[in-house]
Amino acid sequence: MLPACVGPVALRRFRKDEDGTLIVFALVLFLLMVMIGGIAVDVMRYEQKRTALQNTLDRATLAAASLDQKLDAETVARDYVTKAGMADQLEDVSVVAELNGKMVRATGRVDTNPFFMHLIGINEFDATAASAAEQRITNVEIVLVLDVSGSMSGAKIASLRDSASEFVDSVLSADPERRISIAVVPYNAQVNLGSVLRAEYNATDLHGVANANCLELPSSVFGAPGLSTATALPMSAIADVSNSTNRTNGYVAWSNTSYSTMVSTAPFCRTETRNIVRLPSSDIATLQSQINALQAGGNTSITLGMKWGLALLDPSARPMFSGLIDDGRISSEFAGRPFDYSDNEAMKVVVLMTDGEHVSHNRINDGYKTGASPIWRSAGDGNYSIRFTTGRPASAGTNQYWVPHRNEWRATPWNSGAGVTQQQWQQVWAAQRLTWVAWQLYARALGTTDSSRNTAYTNAMAQLSSTYASVADMNSSLQASCAQAKDNGVVVYGIAFEAPENGQHQISQCASSEEYYFDAANPAEMQSAFRAIASSISQLRLTQ
Repeated sequence: MLPACVGPVALRRFRKDEDGTLIVFALVLFLLMVMIGGIAVDVMRYEQKRTALQNTLDRATLAAASLDQKLDAETVARDYVTKAGMADQLEDVSVVAELNGKMVRATGRVDTNPFFMHLIGINEFDATAASAAEQRITNVEIVLVLDVSGSMSGAKIASLRDSASEFVDSVLSADPERRISIAVVPYNAQVNLGSVLRAEYNATDLHGVANANCLELPSSVFGAPGLSTATALPMSAIADVSNSTNRTNGYVAWSNTSYSTMVSTAPFCRTETRNIVRLPSSDIATLQSQINALQAGGNTSITLGMKWGLALLDPSARPMFSGLIDDGRISSEFAGRPFDYSDNEAMKVVVLMTDGEHVSHNRINDGYKTGASPIWRSAGDGNYSIRFTTGRPASAGTNQYWVPHRNEWRATPWNSGAGVTQQQWQQVWAAQRLTWVAWQLYARALGTTDSSRNTAYTNAMAQLSSTYASVADMNSSLQASCAQAKDNGVVVYGIAFEAPENGQHQISQCASSEEYYFDAANPAEMQSAFRAIASSISQLRLTQ
C-alpha cells in the first residue's frame, strides 16, 4: 500500500519526471547519431580528396619516371598536378637519377575542411598522399675500347692490364644474374678482329696470313653506327710500310735486315691473337686472361677502335650474334643482343681509352694486296727480278725483266738454276719492306739518273701505297661515331691516359658529358677512372 500522503497528483508528477528523462536521453542519442553521421561524411570527403590527390600523384610520378621521358622529371610531375587543379596541394617532388634508372617521389596534402569533426575537438583533418615511381635498366652491354699502340709499351700497358682487369672483376662480381656482358676491342693503327669475327664480314683481298684479321674501313661506313656484314671490306695487307731503305744507286741485298727484309713488328695488324677483339662475355677469368695478354705496338687510330666498339653494340649486329651463339662462340644467355637502342631495360656503354692521338699511316693499295705480281723469285739463291711490259728505259732494249742484284735487263726472269716462281703480292710483302721494293725493283729499273730514280721511286710508292686517312679525317670520323653513339643513348666514358692535348680534346668531346671524361695524368689516376666507372655501373640494381 502507498502511504496516505502519496496521492494521485504525486503519481502524475512522478510520471512526468520520468518522461522528461527519456526525452533528454533520446536527444543525446540523436545528437550522437548526427555527430557520427557527420564524422562519416567528413571521413568520406577526406577519402575522396585523398584518393583524387593520390591518383594524380601516381600519374605524375609514373610519367616523370619513364625513361622515354626526355623532359625534366620534376617539371613533368609538377605540370601533371597543376593541370589537375591541385597545384596548391603539392608539397614536394624529388628526383633521383642514376646511371641505370630514375626514381621520382612526390608528396601532397589537402585540407578537407571538416564540417563535424570540430565537435569532437578535431579542427584540422588534412588528407596526405605520397607516390614513388621507378624505372630501371636490367641489361647492360659494355665494350672496352683500349689503346694498345706503341706508346703504351712498358709500365703503361701493365697499368692498363691491372686497371681493366680490376674493372671486369668489380662490374661482373656485382652481377649475380649475369645480365652484364663485356666485350674488348684493342686497337693500334688497326683492329685485329680475330678469325671468328672476321669470318662474319665480307672480307676481300684474303691474304691467308694466320691470326692477322684486320679490315680496312672506307669513309662511307662512318655514316651510321652499325657496320653491314654485306659491305665489301678489304683486308689490311701484312706489310712493312713504315721502315726505310738505303736509296743509293747500288744494290742492297734482299736479305739485308737493316734495309730490306720486313721487320716482323712493323705490320700494325700483328700475326697473333693477343690483341684480337674479344666477343661479349660475362666470364671474369676469361676476360681477365685476355686483357692481361694485351701487348703494345703500332700507331694510333682511335677512330677505328671506336667504330668497331660501336658496331658491336648496334642492333644490326644481332643476326650475327645469333649465329655466333648457335656456334657456341657467345653464351646463349646473351640471346637477343645487341638490344634495340629504344629498349628501356637495356643500357649500352663504351669505355674509350687512349694515351695518344691520331697518327696518319700508310696502307698497301687495293690491287696490290693479293694476287699475281710482276715480281719473280729464284728458288735457288732467292734473288728477285721484275717484269715491265711498258715504260722501260732505252737501255733495256727488248728485255722486259730487271734483275737488281746484277744491275741488268734480261729477256727472262732470273733463274739461278733451281727454278723461278712468280710471286703473289702477299708473298712479296711477307718478305720485303715496301721501300725496298719501290727502290730496288722500280726506281733503279726505270730511272737512269738520280733525279729520274727519285721520281720513279715516288711514283712507285704512290702506286703501291697511300695514306690510310689524314689526322683531320680521323678526328672527324671519330667524332661522327661518338655523336651517333650519344644520339642513340649509348653512354660513352672517355679516359685520356697521359695523352697529348689533341688526344685529350678528342676523348673529352667523345664522352657523353664532362662528368664522363677522365683526364688521367698517371697510372694511379687511370686506375681511379676505371674504378669510378665500375662503381657507377656496379650500383645497378638489376631486377627481372
